[in-house]
Amino acid sequence: MIREKEWEWTIDEYKKHIKEDTMRGTAIHYEATGDYDIIDVCNHYSLNFNKGNVVKYIARAGKKTKDELQDLYKAKDYIEREIAYVKELRDKNNLNE
Repeated sequence: MIREKEWEWTIDEYKKHIKEDTMRGTAIHYEATGDYDIIDVCNHYSLNFNKGNVVKYIARAGKKTKDELQDLYKAKDYIEREIAYVKELRDKNNLNE
């Protein structure tokens, strides 16, 4: 059963072969300035994709490039997407009442 053998990795074996911290970016705009990461804040508040991206782009605005506006416009785009989504949900719920 060669296939079964492939899946018998333990957590320790996994850690020998995969470095967990390689999943996170190391560029300055990914670094937290406190004892938390933006993803932790988003998870704590159970933010969906759009809201999480708003927080991310606002927090790193001006750190990735000197053009802070690029990240602010991205945040604005996600806010507008979330507003449209919430309006759509509200309209559907109003029709069903």
